[in-house]
Amino acid sequence: MPRRIPTISDKDQRITREEALRLLTGGDLLALGMMADRIRRNLHPENLVTFVVDRNVNYTNICESKCAFCAFYRDKGAADAYVLSRGEIIGKISELVEQGGTQLLMQGGLNPDLEIVFFEDLFREIKERFPSLQNHSLSPAEVVCISRNSALTLDETLQRLKNAGLDSIPGGGAEILVDEVRGSISPNKIGWRQWAEVMLKAAGLGMPTTATMMFGSRERLEDIVEHLFRVRELQDQGGSFTAFIPWTYQPGNTELGGTTASGVEYLRVLALARIVLDNIPNIQASWVTQGAKMAQTALFFGANDLGGTMLEENVVAAAGCSFRMSQEEMIALIRSAGFRPAQRTTTYRIVREFPH
Repeated sequence: MPRRIPTISDKDQRITREEALRLLTGGDLLALGMMADRIRRNLHPENLVTFVVDRNVNYTNICESKCAFCAFYRDKGAADAYVLSRGEIIGKISELVEQGGTQLLMQGGLNPDLEIVFFEDLFREIKERFPSLQNHSLSPAEVVCISRNSALTLDETLQRLKNAGLDSIPGGGAEILVDEVRGSISPNKIGWRQWAEVMLKAAGLGMPTTATMMFGSRERLEDIVEHLFRVRELQDQGGSFTAFIPWTYQPGNTELGGTTASGVEYLRVLALARIVLDNIPNIQASWVTQGAKMAQTALFFGANDLGGTMLEENVVAAAGCSFRMSQEEMIALIRSAGFRPAQRTTTYRIVREFPH
């Protein structure tokens, strides 16, 4: 775990909830960005900005959670409901590996018909066929769904998934880690404590994880601050978060509707995340929801990583947000911002550096 670094003052003293809320509610945006940028440079003095070559394979869109902010899910009987076949999934992974991919992100709906054997058989075949690929899959909500469908404990579920080839767990489904907010936008999904329980249990098994935050729907600024501090406290308790990824709610085609956060709001939250999360080494910019130019700007507001090239992504695209970026475009974007591009693995091991 990286050492903590000074934030508000010259003393090695952690920022408090009250200080964080003051930074989020007012003050100079550029001053906040400079504070976050200074922290990023202290943590990553090598001037690298990283990315991973990956693909998001959404294995099913059938979901009983029916979150009001989601445009991707379908009821089981819907005409366009699906569960990908084993052959379709393997075919998508083969394309990823052929393009130099190192990370597989498999996420889908909370499908009541999929028990653990489905995932064990699939993950074993993936590991046998593509042994060098990091299987970075299943959100905490999906893990809980699998355990319930299979009448297993969380410990049994996680151990069996790991034994079958699950390498790490992404932080999807975090939304806002405040149950009052979760109850208004995703009442059928697990509460924040169960999300946290899955992540701590995964960390206890030696599995790397990430943490996310979707903001801009119905939460208050105080809820955003609480989310950040709960993530920080989970890391203190033995969490294995390698990165934090904040992204904005996309209202298109959703039941919830409304508007999304502005670019200024995004940058303010991103910068605050870099300041608060002194025990998480990497902050990822979300070009998938923000686009290339805003993601580039985020590199000066605390972000040191651009996430995945995402050969495929369907969940955010279902809400009408369809930014795309090739590996070459990502490298050019990093260079033009004055940084050195580097391809990484899921666990931030550098695979390849590109000339400036």
